[in-house]
Amino acid sequence: MSATPADSLKRTTREAATLGEVVVRGNTNKQAQLSSALNSVRANKQFIEQRFSGSLMQTLSLLPGVKAMSIGSGESKPVIRGLGFNRVLVSENGIKHEGQQWGDDHGLEVDQFAVDQAEVVKGPAALTYGSDAIAGVVNLKSDVVPWRKCSASVSLFGRTVNQSVGTSLQVAGRSEHLLYKANATWVDYADYRVPTDHIAYYSYNIPLFKHRLRNTAGREWNGSVVLGYDSPKWKSIFRLSNVNTRSGFFANAHGLEVRLSTIDYDHSSRDIDLPFHSVNHLMLTNQTDYRWQGGVLTAHIAYQDNKQREESEPVSHGYMPIPSTTLERTFVKRTYSANVKVSQMLGEHELQIGASLERQHNQRGGWGFVIPNFEQTLVGAFALDKWQVNNRLQLTAGLRYDWGAVQTHRYYDWYKTPTAAQTDSAYMQRSSDLKRNFNSLTWSVGSVWQCAADWVLKVNAGKSFRMPIVKELAADGVNYSIFRYEEGNTSLKPEESYQLDAGIVYEHRSSFSVTFTPYVNYFPNYIYLSPTAVYREGLQLYHYTQARVMRWGFEASAVWHPLPSLSLQADGEYLYARQLNGEKRGYSLPYSTPWAVRTEARWQLPKAVIGQSAYVSAEWQIVGKQSRVVPPEEPTPGHQQLNASIGKQFAWGKNQLSITLRAENLLNKRYYDHTSYYRLIGVPEPGRNFSLMLKWQI
Repeated sequence: MSATPADSLKRTTREAATLGEVVVRGNTNKQAQLSSALNSVRANKQFIEQRFSGSLMQTLSLLPGVKAMSIGSGESKPVIRGLGFNRVLVSENGIKHEGQQWGDDHGLEVDQFAVDQAEVVKGPAALTYGSDAIAGVVNLKSDVVPWRKCSASVSLFGRTVNQSVGTSLQVAGRSEHLLYKANATWVDYADYRVPTDHIAYYSYNIPLFKHRLRNTAGREWNGSVVLGYDSPKWKSIFRLSNVNTRSGFFANAHGLEVRLSTIDYDHSSRDIDLPFHSVNHLMLTNQTDYRWQGGVLTAHIAYQDNKQREESEPVSHGYMPIPSTTLERTFVKRTYSANVKVSQMLGEHELQIGASLERQHNQRGGWGFVIPNFEQTLVGAFALDKWQVNNRLQLTAGLRYDWGAVQTHRYYDWYKTPTAAQTDSAYMQRSSDLKRNFNSLTWSVGSVWQCAADWVLKVNAGKSFRMPIVKELAADGVNYSIFRYEEGNTSLKPEESYQLDAGIVYEHRSSFSVTFTPYVNYFPNYIYLSPTAVYREGLQLYHYTQARVMRWGFEASAVWHPLPSLSLQADGEYLYARQLNGEKRGYSLPYSTPWAVRTEARWQLPKAVIGQSAYVSAEWQIVGKQSRVVPPEEPTPGHQQLNASIGKQFAWGKNQLSITLRAENLLNKRYYDHTSYYRLIGVPEPGRNFSLMLKWQI
């Protein structure tokens, strides 16, 4: 018999209680693979803390098929199987995280030290999540129910590459049915170092003072409070969180005009000068569960308020005079969302039905224009059936319907531009009033088959879709960070994707396991930003267009425990992408990830020898050259990197102290990440770095 939803809930709570004791890597556990036809990988709190790499996505990039598009040293964006931006949905406690994810230089506003567990779903996950899940989902949980009456922890951490220091405090507890949790995090970091003393940008040689990328320092203040009620029938959890960051843009990347600046960027490595951006993300959510025999109803409601400011030195560009303020751009997004799902066991079938609603209000400001004010509405509903045919075979099938509407508003420049006849001047119109409606029917079918005691075979086919975002529809302005002019396309169709995923899992007595997950992905109308031969306001024009695209690839993972205390693991991934028609026929896609292999040897030292648990690990990563690019993208050479870490736990009565020391790029190699935002201007990745994490648990 298959487990009921109620049984699943009990199992989930038991796993949550021991979450800090088990590291999930590669998701090779057979029970986890049997639960879904989709391929996924998971990382718990211990994995995140022991592999702390500056940002949450940089840490999760150690999982196969997952990458981070780095934006300096404190922020990064998720990339799954070579796809990022609005093709990856980030879900926080069951709610779609709504920031300014459309922008190249907008990171993920999440407190990584408040995250209890992260799951990355790879493949067509739009059936249960809707638009923006066309590449997959990063599912974050930070409201895991505490089981102790009272507990607390204090974490201190630092990194040498940017002289980062920070602390995170957490208290949690429960009294029978009532529970609480509070978290506070503070981080301060300086300009980060790279293994070079200069970079070349637009044929200009830019020296770097003490190997530092000037003006990449930043600060972060985060806080969250969780209050809830948990009983056998009811569970309701409220969470209020606020993430506030302020960080500088690498000054020399913000247009060539910075060469004329009077700011002494090398005066201090910790100050945040112009240009910089600040973000405040406020999120209020509620999750309520009602359980009955064989069924559960789950409802989420949320309000999100995201404010972003970009400030830079006022400059005259084109016909624009020198502005009177430093406020280049502001973006304010307010999102109201709700979703509900009902699961019910009917014999060997687990039926799920759900619906979701989201409403956005977006406002812009500042003297620089990229996108207009707009509103957006999304409505969706789905039905899914999991049929446990027998104790070895599970079949899944589902349908989803989505409807969306976007409305943009007209905008005129605040300064005049000469007309075509050059006899007069007028306020140039950048955007017009536009209303577009979109709808799509998506589907998914899959199976999980335990064909033998040690083997699991799984396959999933599905269709996903994504609404064009406002930047793709209505952008019309200069992107100073990349020094180009970007233009939207109001006639874009919704982006659709057809994908076939498979998984082959072999696990023998928990001592040896192999996972192989190939996939094929076809886009009849992929949306991307294409360069043209036209120049506007003195800059090269890039415009949004669509093309048929074929992508295929795989991830592979092998884990071997030759000794109970020794673990050997190897992960690999490969992606091939090709445009089948359009302006760039025969080329790949921007930011397509190269092949990569990562190996790790991890030795858990015996407790009898050292008194408490300890480990030592060494990692070797090989990344191939990426020569399949889209002009004007440049090829990225391959590289190799050596990392290592060591950790130990000390017990003081009922308290526990954990110490983790991690070293990255030990050989101080100069290399480039093909998905890095700063790679476009020739900036290499950070040099040798040591990270120290101290955690005291009470």
